Amino acid sequence: MAPRTQPPRIPSPAHRPPQQSQTPDWLESAAAANGIGSWHWDIRADRIVCDQRALAILGLEELGLQAGEHVPVCGLQTAAAVAAVTADLAETTARQASITSEEFLALLHPEDAPVVRGRVERAVAELGQCGAYYRTLFPGGEMHAVRFRGRVLADGNGRPTHMIGFVWDATVELHKRRRADQAASVREERTLFIREAAKGLSEAVTTADVARVFTELPLPGIPPDGLVLAVLESGRIQILASSGYDGGSRPPHDHVPLDADHPAALALRTRTPVFLASQQEYRQRFPMAWPQVVGHPKHAWAFLPLVASGRPLGVCLVSFDEDRTLDYEERTLLSTLGGLVGQSLARARLHDAEHELAAGLQRVLLPRRVPPVPGFEAVARYLPAGTGLQIGGDWYDVVPLPNGHVGVVIGDVQGHDVHAAGVMGQLRIALRAYAAEGHPPAAVMTRAARFLADLDTGHFATCLYAEVNVDYGAVYAVRAGHLNPLIRRADGSTAVHHVDGGLPLGVDPEQSYPVSRFTLDPGDVLLLCTDGLVETRRTGIDEGMERLRRVVGGCKDAGLSELADKIARSAADSAERDDDVALLLLRWEGLSASRPREHLRRRIGQADLARIAEVRAELRDAVRRWGVGDLSDTVELLASELVTNALVHTDRDAMLTARLSRQPEGGQARLRIEVADDSDQWPTRRTPGEQASSGRGLMLVEAMSDAWGVEPNGTGKRMWFELVCEAAAEAQP
Repeated sequence: MAPRTQPPRIPSPAHRPPQQSQTPDWLESAAAANGIGSWHWDIRADRIVCDQRALAILGLEELGLQAGEHVPVCGLQTAAAVAAVTADLAETTARQASITSEEFLALLHPEDAPVVRGRVERAVAELGQCGAYYRTLFPGGEMHAVRFRGRVLADGNGRPTHMIGFVWDATVELHKRRRADQAASVREERTLFIREAAKGLSEAVTTADVARVFTELPLPGIPPDGLVLAVLESGRIQILASSGYDGGSRPPHDHVPLDADHPAALALRTRTPVFLASQQEYRQRFPMAWPQVVGHPKHAWAFLPLVASGRPLGVCLVSFDEDRTLDYEERTLLSTLGGLVGQSLARARLHDAEHELAAGLQRVLLPRRVPPVPGFEAVARYLPAGTGLQIGGDWYDVVPLPNGHVGVVIGDVQGHDVHAAGVMGQLRIALRAYAAEGHPPAAVMTRAARFLADLDTGHFATCLYAEVNVDYGAVYAVRAGHLNPLIRRADGSTAVHHVDGGLPLGVDPEQSYPVSRFTLDPGDVLLLCTDGLVETRRTGIDEGMERLRRVVGGCKDAGLSELADKIARSAADSAERDDDVALLLLRWEGLSASRPREHLRRRIGQADLARIAEVRAELRDAVRRWGVGDLSDTVELLASELVTNALVHTDRDAMLTARLSRQPEGGQARLRIEVADDSDQWPTRRTPGEQASSGRGLMLVEAMSDAWGVEPNGTGKRMWFELVCEAAAEAQP
């Protein structure tokens, strides 16, 4: 195309009046060669005269303009560019048409008319030049673009009289601009898409999240008809999620071996996308895989490998219902998308693996279930930490005790990571073992404190352990730096019950722990929890306990499981929670006629001789409650002899068991006391002299009991005696 020439310099009115001017031949030839039309605007008469080239450029030639006719502008919705007029209106009237300035402005595109008006008015006011670019719609409906240049001429008094200028077609420039705008718009859409896709994929936590985000992506400019996300598992490419496929046309690319002659396998082996523009290309390049595709509605495919850190993870597939040849930019966009999905999938699979590891470890370390305890209903909940590996050191436990009672434990090892969980597992097992051996609460806690200190892990733990009398609802609790328990009474009232406490476990191995005793009434609920339930970054423990008390008090008629779920939901809904939570609820149902009530079992450690006095007091109290208080002195004396004999003459612990059996219909009551140890050394009955200070224990047992003996007990032995009481009374609370 010939280069456009600049409009010639027009002589000023002082040298040549406009009505006498003519276009020079050399200028006419140049204008014709470059498709430039001329126009003349008589400002005072408000008439714009255009030559034939200008009319053609403006699209007015087809309107059938004749000499001197005005341009019909009614019904035109867009404007056309103004043509230049010649300098001499008189000589060109026979081959020119004229319009008014308002008719000319009515031809312009609504967005361009104000711009043209403003520039022309400014040029007239300043007696200067102006130019503009505007759009117009031809009668045939084609959109054209026009550029014009004009200059204002003045009379001898300096008043504007005429404007003359040139006009040329700029439709090619309009098309270029449109294409550039469209390309810019597509680039902007793709940039926005990549940004949004990266944001969505970065927020995807699990593999399922990645699949959901990918299958919902709206690709700009190349809307796909099908999306498939497949992962590499055990040497096969297996579909994880898909969209755009109905039940009758499931993706045929499932369970593809990695070494197969298949586009998905090739893309993953070579780490390079595979683009197939038609079914014919698919059939030619992959004849072995083509039979799987026959009958499916897809006609074009893009197989994008998912790779992270050089490791193949899977393939994402973009498919189309029609043949589609993707250009360079579209392929680049899809390749970029594949990279984003690959990185997100790698993070998600690592998260899933870590979560499964943490959940599995937590399941192993925590009780699989709460064991059933006659007379009690127990419910437990555990919520992992909201951040990190979602594993921690909080735990709970319910331990059936040898005497038929139940021990409940709630604890929290410092931290919520794998190390804390490991320490928690060891401490839980040790504390459970101490409790199951029959040690009293204070001894259980003291031994646990010593055990954690001996582990030398650098961790400490808070803990609350309580032994609950199943028969009478008596609770013997010890606390090591832990939260106090909360009690909801049967009438719905709630209160935090204070339990005397000591230092957390692992701080001082010689720490002793006082025992606090309180009782439960039938229907009362004992609630134990860790601080993650009540304490957050913005909520203190006291405020959190008060909030928990209100929640528990507001669920008077709720079942224990329903109450536990509501408490757990209130903790899970907190966005500020960053610690794990253990929760244990225990409701005492009252006395149960289906289980023996007169049973007591206690362990006395070899090095814990002070424990003998504690056991004597518990035995005396039990005999009184069982309604055979007349035997208390005898029982205390003989039991002390057997226990002392086992501790002095062996190097093992002793286990004392007391059991009362009744004859039916108020007959005799038989009290049996057993003391077992693991020593194979049997007792020898001696006859001490008058001055001897020992050796009379078995003589007392023989003389004061109704029956006694020694029996083998596994690797050790069991010494026992029985006392019979006539007409024993019913047990007392």
